[in-house]
Amino acid sequence: MAVLLPFLAVAVFLAMWWSRRGSTLTRDCRWRLDRRLGPTTWHCATCGATCDPGSGTPRDCLHPAPRDPA
Repeated sequence: MAVLLPFLAVAVFLAMWWSRRGSTLTRDCRWRLDRRLGPTTWHCATCGATCDPGSGTPRDCLHPAPRDPA
């Protein structure tokens, strides 16, 4: 039984990594197709970013990184 516990831990870690690997979106991204700007233009309802990935939905968050107050 003690031998199976490390294998179970590794399996859970790999499953979590595999499911996260396909997308880099953050929880705050809410992409909406905006045909007013173009046939394949997407607009983020949260941060206001726009992009035109060509085909498919955007997979990356385009929200600018917070600035260092220094």
